[in-house]
Order: sequence, then structure tokens, then C-alpha cells
Amino acid sequence: MLFIVSTPIGNLEDISLRAIKALKQAEMVLAEDTRKARILFARYEINKTALSFHDYNKKARVKKVLTLLKQGKNIALVSEAGTPGISDPGFFLIRACTKENIPFTAIPGANACINALILSGLPTDRFMFCGFLSPKKGRRRKELKELSLVKSTIVIFESRYRIFSAINDIKDYFRGKKMAVVREMTKVYEQVVRGDVDAFDSLIKNIPLKGEFVIVIDNR
Repeated sequence: MLFIVSTPIGNLEDISLRAIKALKQAEMVLAEDTRKARILFARYEINKTALSFHDYNKKARVKKVLTLLKQGKNIALVSEAGTPGISDPGFFLIRACTKENIPFTAIPGANACINALILSGLPTDRFMFCGFLSPKKGRRRKELKELSLVKSTIVIFESRYRIFSAINDIKDYFRGKKMAVVREMTKVYEQVVRGDVDAFDSLIKNIPLKGEFVIVIDNR
């Protein structure tokens, strides 16, 4: 069976006993970032060597993994952080397992989307998760225009390299709305900035460009 194991998004204490057990018992662990996996393994005495599984090698890796799963091996999958399969290459393996009728299960845990949604203080009863916007300005603006028609809370992942340009584009399509930007979740320097979309430039002009960012917009 394939075990899809959620791991911490920052604070290493945010992991379940079930997740630790699955990682210790797996005969192979696939990791999007093996360096981060080694840090987690050292903390919880998980004596495993993680095999890389990322966007650049996922096609080749899937063939090998499917073969091992068909042989009865137990394999665990972890992402760079949080829940595998959400805006990461884990989905590629999960989809392959469904096509081959290979059993898999998900071990729940930390999730950046849900955590940011709660921290934003914005409505949580109906929301749309959009992952990362396009890095290309024209495409990104088209995506935001389409999202502006969705009457719900909107959750977007964004790189620290594009956070300011993304917010400038957001201002053109979500004027008068409330927004929050969350960074470094669960870590010592966790930060949440809340306010009106129109005035967000001044609110975040001094924000440190470190870690991954999550943007939450109330588009009711």
C-alpha cells in the first residue's frame, strides 16, 4: 500500500503519532525534498533513507514505485511540507495508483491552505483553493479576473519572489475587499497581515521576504 503522509509545514512538533509510525514501518519513503525529510527523520529517530520524488523525476520514479507496490511493498510519500498531493508532484503518483487499482491511504495532518484560512480571520464556510498563480503576468491577471467572479473566500499560494507583483494585480480585481497575507506559519516568526485590498501596499511594504506566502481574499 501507498501511505500518503502529512508532515509539518514548519514546527516539527506538528506531526501525528500515526504519521511517525507509517514512516518507520514503510520499506521506502519518497520525499519531494530529501534534505527536509532527513531533518524530520533525525528528530523522530526514523531510520530511513528518503528517495527523491519531485517534478523533474516523477515520471521515471512512478514506474519503479508501481512495480514495488505491486510486489506488496509498503511505501510512504511525503511532500516538501504539509499534505502530499496539494500543489505538488504527489498527485502524479496518486493518480497512477488509481489507474492501476493499487490501494493507498492518506494520513492527515498539517495543511497550509486550511491553516492560513483560519489565521486570516475571514469567512471559512465556503472557500476556493487556487494553488499557485501563474508566474507570467498576463496569465496571472487572467486567472485573477476569473477568480473575481467567484463569490467565496479565495486561498492562493505565492512565492516570496512574486508576492508584491501578485498583490498589485489583486488590487485591480478585488477593490473594496478584505484580504490577509500569511507567512512562516507555525514557526517562531509567524506573521499575519490583515486589511483592505486597496491599502495593502502600505501594510506589507516592510514585510520580510522569507518563507512561503499564502494570500486569503474575502470575495463575498
